[in-house]
Amino acid sequence: METKPPVPLAVLVGIQTPEVDDVAHEASLEELGRLVKTLGYKVVGTVSQKREGTGAGSLLGSGKLAELAVLTGGTGVVSSMAPPPRAKARQRFEGAGEAAPSQEAETDTVRKPEFVIVDHELSPSQIRNLERATGAQVLDRTGIIVEIFHRHANTREAKLQVEMARLKYVAPRLRESSGGGERRQGPGAGESNLDLDRRKIRDRLAELKEQLEAVQRDSDHRRSARRDQLRVALVGYTNAGKSSLMRALTGSQVLVEDKLFATLDTTVRILQPETRPRVLVSDTVGFIKQLPHDLVASFRSTLTEALEASLLLYVVDASDPTYEAQLEVSRSVLREIGADVVPSRLVLNKMDRMDAAGRAALVEKHPDAIPLSAHSVEDVSALRDTIIAFFEASMVEDVLVLPYAKQGLIGEVYESARVLSEGYDENGRVLKIRGLPGAIARLQRSLAAS
Repeated sequence: METKPPVPLAVLVGIQTPEVDDVAHEASLEELGRLVKTLGYKVVGTVSQKREGTGAGSLLGSGKLAELAVLTGGTGVVSSMAPPPRAKARQRFEGAGEAAPSQEAETDTVRKPEFVIVDHELSPSQIRNLERATGAQVLDRTGIIVEIFHRHANTREAKLQVEMARLKYVAPRLRESSGGGERRQGPGAGESNLDLDRRKIRDRLAELKEQLEAVQRDSDHRRSARRDQLRVALVGYTNAGKSSLMRALTGSQVLVEDKLFATLDTTVRILQPETRPRVLVSDTVGFIKQLPHDLVASFRSTLTEALEASLLLYVVDASDPTYEAQLEVSRSVLREIGADVVPSRLVLNKMDRMDAAGRAALVEKHPDAIPLSAHSVEDVSALRDTIIAFFEASMVEDVLVLPYAKQGLIGEVYESARVLSEGYDENGRVLKIRGLPGAIARLQRSLAAS
């Protein structure tokens, strides 16, 4: 029977700068721990320090660096990468004096953490310095998020988007091998291995960009076909309960997990019970503090679902004490793509986790918000009524005359609008309909062109 490999162990490192209060700092480290857990690692320690900034070469002060090194088994000193010079005579002497392994070998079998995870974006030199001092592999917050996205991408579009972001993250952090920067012979002669690796990344990025543009053209066509339909987009911080709410509103079997970034791909389903015209609900990728800019840029096509929606529902975990900061993160990302102009409503999710006083305080603070629990049938039904009422306010009534020779279009009419009454005259079927102005205009164009 195969034995499972041991779970990687990690130590978290956080720097609290003057503009960050204690609550926000603790919440950020807690969130980093959840990110690490999502990646499959186990957190075994945390080192935190208050500093003026995060620009120091080793990030931490000497005392905290030594404290971190004790946990990881490192020296705590940022040593040079170059080996110390040694005379040949001394090498022969030390070689002759080498004895068999001592019977008093180290008996401490306690595993040391293999990873140091830093709650900030690090420069390549900071990563190198920390690795020399700790003897562990160092990852920053951006690297963790990119890796989670890489593991959770399922569709072709998401895989292309994440690979592009991953390569952009890796490129400036490439290092020369221990063999040095030797020059290649033959193809690519004159290039070091590092130069060659960087050129390969540039070529691969150009290839991925071309493939992604082709995939996104197909996505644009699908979105264009839904342009005149009623569309609601669920947006918000990762793990705020968007997928649970999506499942409750549409009856779909979308993935629901208590993990950060459990789903990356936009899912579009029909609001249930089905209405006429139909309402489409989409669940977009979740946001997070310090979401890497390259990921935002790569997922711009996916986020366009929010930009083209008729209504945005900002879903927040009301039981999280930092929900307001999380809401601002979501709004800032959508502001970056211009989606802040789309009509929106705030949804205070997970209210079942709040006590009566907490619920009352939230309702008083956000009187226009929709408080609910995605697990409450009554709450979800009330949200559905709110969505329908929003679209009803924008609908108009009109009359369509469907000639007898064009009865094949009746399905499109019922698909795009609500038929209030139906009759016949010498010209054809007379339909009194109610729908969005854009959808009615499209139906009239279809009748005129047929």
